[in-house]
Amino acid sequence: MALAQRVPEPPLHDAALKQEARFGVAFLRRHGLRLLLVFAGLLLPLWAFVELADEIHEQDIIPFDVPILQFAHSLAREGYDRFFVAISQLGYLYGVVPFDIAFVLALSLLRRFREATYAAIALGGSALLNIAAKQAFARDRPSLWESIAPEHNYSFPSGHAMGSATLACVLTLLAWRTRWRWPVAVIAAAFVLLVGLSRVYLGVHYPSDILAGWSVATAWAVAVYLLAFRGGVGPWRGTK
Repeated sequence: MALAQRVPEPPLHDAALKQEARFGVAFLRRHGLRLLLVFAGLLLPLWAFVELADEIHEQDIIPFDVPILQFAHSLAREGYDRFFVAISQLGYLYGVVPFDIAFVLALSLLRRFREATYAAIALGGSALLNIAAKQAFARDRPSLWESIAPEHNYSFPSGHAMGSATLACVLTLLAWRTRWRWPVAVIAAAFVLLVGLSRVYLGVHYPSDILAGWSVATAWAVAVYLLAFRGGVGPWRGTK
């Protein structure tokens, strides 16, 4: 008598795999952007800063510093001088700092207290971190030529780079869920780049100072953002 043929049932592990796959897709949909932010906005900048800081701590020569400074100096022109001095001033004392204060006050007056708290901690904390880092590394300023806008404190990391980059990150992160995200991101990135270039052109910072400032500012602004807006609460609204 022939044995009755039975239709094979799908293995249990196939069903389990499908369930895990569905969970993974749902997880990435819900948290993918935040994971990307952690990786690209926190871990990578921290790694870059640690690498640069280690070179400075060991008093090693960073190969690209002097050649870039020399190239920037070769471009010196009277018109460029005026332009980059103005950009440098806007990049900190006469632009970024007043804007930081006005921005936090405006958010508070609009009763956007979570956003105001985030901006205040990110912007104020960045300034304190820069002061502490300068004292810790005590790197002398470049002295390849006499600058038309000399500085007399320590060089690493650049305060102008940190201040402008922190402000750019704060504005971009707060605007990211709005229709203004790309205009804000593009304008902020262009401003940060110009401020960094101005400091190299004026001969008051090594390029590695600028890169370190950008790196630590990005990591700090993103870290504070992830703490301020955790638990499914985003800027400008309640629960997602």
